Amino acid sequence: MPPEPRIARVRVGDVEIEVEEHGDGPRAFVLVHGFTGSRDDFREMLPRLAERGRTLALDLRGHGGSTNTGDLASYTLDALYGDVLGALDALGVERCDLLGHSMGGMVAMRVALDAPERVASLVLMNTAPSPVTPGARRFFEAAAKIAREQGMEALAAISRAAAERDQRPRAFRRCVERMGAELFWPRQRAKMLAMDPAAFEALGYALTDHPGVEHRLGELRCPTLVLVGAEDEPFLEAAARMEAAIPGARRVVVEDAAHSPQFENPEAWLAAVLDHLARARAEGA
Repeated sequence: MPPEPRIARVRVGDVEIEVEEHGDGPRAFVLVHGFTGSRDDFREMLPRLAERGRTLALDLRGHGGSTNTGDLASYTLDALYGDVLGALDALGVERCDLLGHSMGGMVAMRVALDAPERVASLVLMNTAPSPVTPGARRFFEAAAKIAREQGMEALAAISRAAAERDQRPRAFRRCVERMGAELFWPRQRAKMLAMDPAAFEALGYALTDHPGVEHRLGELRCPTLVLVGAEDEPFLEAAARMEAAIPGARRVVVEDAAHSPQFENPEAWLAAVLDHLARARAEGA
């Protein structure tokens, strides 16, 4: 049996960030989840990653076990950027390999651009350097109204019903079948119930109207892996643009996977991530 994870709550400004730590080693691998997610998104992978060294997964403010402020103004991409750097400071992590998933990738790009001395290598997973499609604003407005007026329990139920009704990518449906609906959906519900409704509203809007960093991608100098599921159509073009714009970036398209390849094709995801870490650390980056 692998050792039990170490759980810490670290103070970052006026919030507490909950961090799960596995393994040991001189250079940490830090994983940052996406919108409505938590460190649970990497639950099965953390012990396996820890076989290669110190591995940390954190909950951003308004998610998981971290502080829910209830304040719309406290939820911005800049605030999340500060959470990551503050957590690294509190944990004594001077320099790390950094992975960001979806919204977490948008945060990770900002960390790598504005504090490059802290990032030895970068994994940008199912993410984009620019805002999501403007049409998504209407979805976030409608969903935020449900969260405000009926609560996150109602939003979780509506989200499940919509997912079971519409044509989600095949990889998503296969993931539910493989994990079992009786396990998959309670995990999704738990993450939604832990989320601050104010975070859902403010960060949902931020995803559609943040200024983006596409014009700065050429500044990135650390080894970078761009990782995307083959069925994640909204992010395939963005992945290709990032590969072209980031010097030396490598792009891996994970077959039989959509927006969460660590669930949908875990062995291929893990192989790509471990290969990146081995390359980056062998190069002495």
